[in-house]
Amino acid sequence: QVQLVESGGGLVQPGGSLRLSCAASRSISSINRLGWYRQAPGKERELVASIISGGTWYANSGKGRFTISRDNAKNTLYLQMNSLKPEDTGIYYCWARVVVLRNYDYWGQGTQVTVSS
Repeated sequence: QVQLVESGGGLVQPGGSLRLSCAASRSISSINRLGWYRQAPGKERELVASIISGGTWYANSGKGRFTISRDNAKNTLYLQMNSLKPEDTGIYYCWARVVVLRNYDYWGQGTQVTVSS
């Protein structure tokens, strides 16, 4: 079991930056996969970025502007978002997948990101 708590969301103007944080209740070094999902208004939740020990993955929407990283010592996952656009608006959810015979998925409650003038 792992609890995830997001922070760092808010209102930002187009072109601005935000850094989202996800604090985990236990060590993240043993978690198989971590990531960030976004649910935009009227749309389904979609994966924005993920990270494993071997590398990272980004959706095309954020590629070149977003950077996912982890700090195992702090049990924290980050998403650095630069050059923000209005279409980046949505609720961002921290996600963790633990594999023990089967997949176990854990979710944070989400943090709102609004990009608007």
